[in-house]
Amino acid sequence: MALVKVKPTSPGRRSLVKVVNPALHKGAPVASLVESQKRGSGRNNNGHITARHKGGGHKHHYRIVDFRRDKDGIAARVASIEYDPNRSARIALLHYADGERRYIVAPDGLQVGARIMSGASAEIATGNCLHLRHIPVGTNVHNVELYPGRRSRIARSAGAFCQLMAKEGEYAQLRLPSGEVRKFHVNCRAVIGQVGNLEHENVSLGKAGRSRWLGRAPSVRGVAMNPVDHPMGGGEGKTSGGRHPCSPWGKITKGLKTRRRKLSDSLIVRRRKK
Repeated sequence: MALVKVKPTSPGRRSLVKVVNPALHKGAPVASLVESQKRGSGRNNNGHITARHKGGGHKHHYRIVDFRRDKDGIAARVASIEYDPNRSARIALLHYADGERRYIVAPDGLQVGARIMSGASAEIATGNCLHLRHIPVGTNVHNVELYPGRRSRIARSAGAFCQLMAKEGEYAQLRLPSGEVRKFHVNCRAVIGQVGNLEHENVSLGKAGRSRWLGRAPSVRGVAMNPVDHPMGGGEGKTSGGRHPCSPWGKITKGLKTRRRKLSDSLIVRRRKK
């Protein structure tokens, strides 16, 4: 993979920086592993906008990705590395020895033709999935289950990984991408390695239209509105609104502590904000 800065033939191309990977699969995804998805554009079942700044976007199907990795003891071959419009990471198509095919999030360094496996008998190698109790301390992992058997939820985006810091009794300590250190049960599964497509953070969209392709509608600052439209609007010249940042309905949006009575507080060893 390489970052490419294109020729400035237009204002939209002048700032464009994209990732080019010649090894990506050029064909269509596996038909049995895709499903249609309805775009709500941030609206609920009544048609009311409940999530602002969403709309438009290119049509695409959802790729069914295996976040459980529960096919233990059966070897799989990486058939292709493919683009997924639903996430920043790439996905890898696995052909299992029993004939089944599945998509997984592609870790960094995984090559077409590689052999990977899940379960206690798997080696400590990139792409293999094991329980935390079988992973050595100091190993980088991704696609970590928050609770045993409930699909992976942690470190799934491009370039993300957690580091296994320690194991004590029935819990293991992982340092998350945010810097937080948290306890996970040793029966939680994790995949060895770091999520691929590390250059994603250096991508520059170049023009507003590419944001619209991704389904991101423009966002207007509250201080740029009139007082009738936003509590922070109005004033002569540029003003900060005269109050703490808030939503159009007056709800505080920065600095307000919203974490109360969380049962998982006891599992957090060190917070990301010290």
